[in-house]
Amino acid sequence: MLRFSILTENVHLYLEGFKYTIGASVIALIGSFLIGTLIAIMRIAPFRPLNWFGTAYVEFIRNIPLLLITFVFFFGLPVLGIVADGFTAGTIALAIYTSAFIAEAIRAGIQAVPLGQMEAARASGLSYGGTMRYIILPQAIKIVIPPLGNQFINLVKNSSILGVIAGFDLMYQGDLIASRTFVTFDVYIFVAMFYLLLTIPLSLGVGYLERRLARSH
Repeated sequence: MLRFSILTENVHLYLEGFKYTIGASVIALIGSFLIGTLIAIMRIAPFRPLNWFGTAYVEFIRNIPLLLITFVFFFGLPVLGIVADGFTAGTIALAIYTSAFIAEAIRAGIQAVPLGQMEAARASGLSYGGTMRYIILPQAIKIVIPPLGNQFINLVKNSSILGVIAGFDLMYQGDLIASRTFVTFDVYIFVAMFYLLLTIPLSLGVGYLERRLARSH
């Protein structure tokens, strides 16, 4: 039987963690989308050095654990003289890690756009950058909205990594409550419920977009 007194007596800590989890997720979502889009363009750009950099970035980041990337930023930035708390370092690591997966999704969307559209735009006088911005990317992103949505849901769940480095998120607050009350199961069940408040609406939204796009096609 769940002890709801754990929730009521510590609701301020749960809400504090919920606020930080939302903040980290939104910031990392925006950052990962921008970085991922840039890396995707590099991977298919007609410039060999950019291809190499984009490929190296994706393969390197995707094959390293998120925890390790988080430690690199948390312990590495102070060595460089950059002061960063757990929330900042964790959010940066989350954005970098997720951007590699988003880059692959967007690259697949770009390659799904007929090549003739790129050729027609370039023939009409648009630069490569202008063609990507106004012609190719809008179509590519529309194509890959479902996988992007899944990556965003994964990002929210992966934000729990902030709890390892005192990022003030839900997991951190859950650990704090558990250490004070000596209760574990009930504490983390309530943490899971707060995560569900974020992920279930996102999942329903992604499903709605998938159905809407299927009808439009």
